[in-house]
Amino acid sequence: MSALAGLLTPEAVRTRADELLALGEAGELPHFRVDAGRLDAAAALVAEVTRENYPDLAVPPHSRWRHFELDGRDLAAAAFAGLAGEGRARRKVELAVVSVLLDAGAGPDWCYEDAATGRRLGRSEGLAVASLRAFEAGAFATLPGIPRVDDAALAALEPTALARHLQVRPENPLPGLQGRAALLRALGRTGRLTALYDDLTRRADAGRLPAREILVALLEAFNAIWPSGLVVDGLALGDVGRHRCLRRTDASDGLVPFHKLSQWLAYSLIEPLRETGLQVVELDALTGLAEYRNGGLFLDTGVLAPRDPALPERRLQAADEAVVEWRALTVALLDRLAGAVRGKLGLTPEDLPLAAVLQGGSWAAGRDTARRLRDGRPALDIASDGTIF
Repeated sequence: MSALAGLLTPEAVRTRADELLALGEAGELPHFRVDAGRLDAAAALVAEVTRENYPDLAVPPHSRWRHFELDGRDLAAAAFAGLAGEGRARRKVELAVVSVLLDAGAGPDWCYEDAATGRRLGRSEGLAVASLRAFEAGAFATLPGIPRVDDAALAALEPTALARHLQVRPENPLPGLQGRAALLRALGRTGRLTALYDDLTRRADAGRLPAREILVALLEAFNAIWPSGLVVDGLALGDVGRHRCLRRTDASDGLVPFHKLSQWLAYSLIEPLRETGLQVVELDALTGLAEYRNGGLFLDTGVLAPRDPALPERRLQAADEAVVEWRALTVALLDRLAGAVRGKLGLTPEDLPLAAVLQGGSWAAGRDTARRLRDGRPALDIASDGTIF
């Protein structure tokens, strides 16, 4: 495997994030200070939120399917009524892919009004329900009114049609609408979505599928679709940033992989695959998600502090080195946080894998602190093109 191709693995995400964290603890990073002594307080907060959200500590994995659950109801159930086994799993994989790729930060001003429930939903929950309703209406299918996704329909998807299904209007703006539509069109042009379920099941051995294989399959199939993804020597790397402190003597010098949406999707495919009897194992091979709720938690609890006090007031781009540094530190710190949270809850990694820590968990605690401190606004102001955050 070439040095560049090696970046398309969860091991590369974790290894390079850990390297930057080690530099941060040594005080050698240009943008953030790391105060590991504050991690215990962050873990205590996450443990408290986990107990509140899941009193029995039976925490499901972090996935898109949690956002389809509202007031004790599974809103997605009706879309798969009458389906079972492989047919049901195929449709659920299709919905998960489209819904996750639309989930890259909605901003504070957009919301979705769901006629079926009468609820007004924003951010990830709103995008989830909006994508579900669009799926049910056949927005992603060639034949109208059919709740499924096909490559040809995605390849022809126009921003105006997507805007209509997401209720985007001048008074209800959604950042990155054009980017989201372009991402789905690029996905359709690959011709790989309808074959994804078969690709994943072929990677299983004796009914067991390591979670890393889900991510590797996604990166192989879809990594060229990202409009702002990094391309080096003709190889599409996707969600990969650059940092001067990450040194190598090969073509991967300075490169820091994240694959945030692809990993979020990998987590979201676990349940549909398990419903067919497939065992998805070794979940902790995947990493934490380098996004603004988890990263905001570490900023808001003082585990991370910007060297430039004005950094939170600046409008940043996802490719900025400061953002790359913050995301990498977030990934590495989530592994440490998971161990500390398990200790406070008296659970093992088998009882509470990293995916459950995220769900229980770090993402919810990050959102709660943002709501308390900034009326829900992220700790850093990062421009979104609809394809990363």
